[in-house]
Amino acid sequence: MTDLFDFDEGIDRREVPALKVHSMVLGADGMDLFPAGVADMDFRAPGPVLDAMARRLEHGVFGYETVPDRLLSALVAWVKKRHGWDLNPNHILRAPNVLNSLSMSANRFTEPGDGIIVQPPVFFDFADIIAENGRCMVENPLVLSSGRYEMDFDGLEACAADPRTRMLFLCNPHNPVGRVWNKAELAKLGAICRRNGVVVVSDEIHADITFQEHAYTPFASISEADALNSITCLSPAKSFNIAACCSAFTVVPDKTRRDALRTENSRLTVNKNNAFASVAMEAAYEEGGPWLDAALAYIEGNLSLVRARLADMPEVSLIEPEGTFLLWLDFRNLGLQPDDLTKFLRKEAGWAITRGVAFGDSGAGFGRLNIACPRARLEKALDRLVHAISTTKDGSR
Repeated sequence: MTDLFDFDEGIDRREVPALKVHSMVLGADGMDLFPAGVADMDFRAPGPVLDAMARRLEHGVFGYETVPDRLLSALVAWVKKRHGWDLNPNHILRAPNVLNSLSMSANRFTEPGDGIIVQPPVFFDFADIIAENGRCMVENPLVLSSGRYEMDFDGLEACAADPRTRMLFLCNPHNPVGRVWNKAELAKLGAICRRNGVVVVSDEIHADITFQEHAYTPFASISEADALNSITCLSPAKSFNIAACCSAFTVVPDKTRRDALRTENSRLTVNKNNAFASVAMEAAYEEGGPWLDAALAYIEGNLSLVRARLADMPEVSLIEPEGTFLLWLDFRNLGLQPDDLTKFLRKEAGWAITRGVAFGDSGAGFGRLNIACPRARLEKALDRLVHAISTTKDGSR
């Protein structure tokens, strides 16, 4: 399958203002580092997406537009075919992006000072959204046991029992630890939240990126009761590498909440449509399946490469991922404080990955590596890491 697509193509991301290779992320002194922090792929978008955007460009008129008739039906068909989820199109609202949906949900369904539960180490923008909207972050840390992260349900019960705790931001699949939460785990979380009046807002942007034997379960598919106590945030941004030219969807089964968010969309005037985003998403959902299957196979090949190279390196451990193209690496055996670890990776290994502490205090000593890149580039980066660590061990640094 991968032979039909050239994921080995070396595309220079610096030809456009890509965040991953921008000085804003790499720093003025880091422009030659291995850029593996920002969570997008270095792969060309699917051919049908490029063709659809080219046709739209050829039309030449870019006035105001409504949502294309086929877009929502394409999304509904996609989640049914890929994940067995019967999604009611009447429950779907449009949003500029997933983060916008999270922020609007927090503002509309909690009050300033209310608590919002997160499960660190977790996507750092959760903390920013909570703080910037005047809410309080309530931490229910994941537990690392025998190399695998689990939810602390007793801790979750205690967090949810506080009457000022009104919402939980769920990351499903989880960024950065790579867990694809199973049905039993999600059902247990859902029961705790319903029992305590905590609404679940689920970021499911990585839904399509799971590895063999680890199927994504939409939180809202667990039960009707869980669906009615949830807001699900979806986008094809990660799946098809179109983050800069797509928007998002908010699935809200509860009519009262859906009407409230629709009103909020109107009040904030975030209900306009981008012509290129619409055609890109429609083409991705209707024709992008073969490309995604091939991309996943290639990424799993990159995972196998990382796994093999780290097997004889006790200083670095791989937390086995079940999904996403982001690897959570444990560098704690190097014995370095977070700032020193960052300096070591940048100066000695030439790596620019995401600092583990960016995802919470429990991420100290870890780092998040993006492996959605050409294999030759990843192999070269791994060579540099091996050399840096062996040099340090030999005391010749």
